[in-house]
Amino acid sequence: MQAKGKKGELLKRTIQELLEETPENQNFSLLTNSESYWNTDIKSIRTTLQNIKYSAIPFDLNTVLAKINTRTTVNKDIIIITDAIGMNPKHLKSISKNDTAYFIIPQSEQKNNVSIDSVYINETTTNFYDIKVNLSGSGDDLKSVPVAIYNQKKLLAKTIANLENNKKTLHFNIPKESFHGYVSISDNGLSYDNNYYFSIAKEKKTNIISIGEAQKSSFLQRIYTADEFNYSNSEISTLDYNNLEKQDVVVLNEIDEIPQALQITLKTFVQKGGNLIVIPSAKSNPATLTSFLGNFGRIQFKSYEKVEKLISKINFSHPLFSGVFESRITNFQYPSTKASFAVSSSNPGALIYDDQTAFLSAIHTAVSAVYYFSSPINTENSNFQQSPLIVPVFYKMAQFNQNNGVNALTIGNSSPFIVDASLSKDGILEVKNNTEQFIPIQQIMNSKVKITFTDLPLEAGNFEIYNQKQWIENISFNYNRTESQLSSFDTKILADYNTIDSVENVFQRLQTDRMDNQLWKWFVIFALLFLLCEMAIIKFLK
Repeated sequence: MQAKGKKGELLKRTIQELLEETPENQNFSLLTNSESYWNTDIKSIRTTLQNIKYSAIPFDLNTVLAKINTRTTVNKDIIIITDAIGMNPKHLKSISKNDTAYFIIPQSEQKNNVSIDSVYINETTTNFYDIKVNLSGSGDDLKSVPVAIYNQKKLLAKTIANLENNKKTLHFNIPKESFHGYVSISDNGLSYDNNYYFSIAKEKKTNIISIGEAQKSSFLQRIYTADEFNYSNSEISTLDYNNLEKQDVVVLNEIDEIPQALQITLKTFVQKGGNLIVIPSAKSNPATLTSFLGNFGRIQFKSYEKVEKLISKINFSHPLFSGVFESRITNFQYPSTKASFAVSSSNPGALIYDDQTAFLSAIHTAVSAVYYFSSPINTENSNFQQSPLIVPVFYKMAQFNQNNGVNALTIGNSSPFIVDASLSKDGILEVKNNTEQFIPIQQIMNSKVKITFTDLPLEAGNFEIYNQKQWIENISFNYNRTESQLSSFDTKILADYNTIDSVENVFQRLQTDRMDNQLWKWFVIFALLFLLCEMAIIKFLK
């Protein structure tokens, strides 16, 4: 509704029409994306209407209709004013058959738009980030647009994007340092999502501990190098349990038996945002593995089978491999295992055997991930350690949910965000920038805090997280990109509903329909009277 029609911005023009054309004695209820005003009139709500602002939350007809259906009033007249972007037949099923719906769909003059859909780190070198920017366009007459990247207000780079097939990917090399800025399309003729805000935190080392024999864990030290990780290994007999809560990742590497105390500690560790990687031992008890991993999902370890299998498939759509491969690999040398556990689980596999069972699977919670192999990966049982796959697999498992990449959240997305912060019981984190500040929903988890933002902030931009006056971290928010696609609306889906071209005409239509309804009632009454008279005359004549 931010697009411009013949008489200006669609939302502002619609509000003006409501103020001018709504009868003063007309009682009605007004529902927006975020507010509901029941049983009011135009005089009472005039100021509220004038102050309505654009919402960051996309219009959801089902949500609005659900609110309307909770009201006991029967035979309601529902006037739906929307630009219909993203609306489909499923949204109309919630309209009650007892109600009458009238649709007003303001038309935008602008049918072309280019938006920034996503930004992420494509590659990291010693001194630079390779930033990948994905653009998309809608419309038939798309022109080249200038695109620039800013850190704070400092221009870092600028280029021209020529969209082919309505898609374009750009690359920017920026210094490898903390970033708090945006990518911008500097074209006044475009309407939506011209800016994409994002932050990159100063790289911090991930704390990892592997629990198992030092010899079997030596391959992990070659992956988790000192420049990016604080890695250590501990035998189960010398493990300091108090040290686990300081870790970001715990690797259980072929432990024959997992002590009950360790199971309880790791359950709490995962609940508070830690990532867990489980590599079974050939001597592991399947019942123990099933019981332990059952704390995180429905998994059943069965018998240990000495059957050689090839690891022949990579599940490229699995979250573990997001952004790892430029293209799908089909001709890699398959690693193998000589023996493995039969595992029953509904969790999708990240790496798959040639018999379609999973070699590596994952359980993702809101704040953490649990990865589990179905086979030991020591060099006696498998050549997986010699496979090129092992580095990206273990690297990505360690980095899941760690804030070392691009921070760019979507307003209205309820996914939690984990912040490294030690708060007192009464401590509260606050999110703010120069124009807006708010306190999000938060939960303290040892040295981390889980934050949920729901519908906040109100506007996209770069923000900072504070613990009282102490800066904690940068974070950025963007609008949902569904409004960017100015695709033409298929009017056929409203064939069974009333479509009106203006607010003025909809009130005239309502008055006409009600008058017709009243006339029909009178016609029925007169018909009944005539019937009674006829019956009386017939009886009298007899």
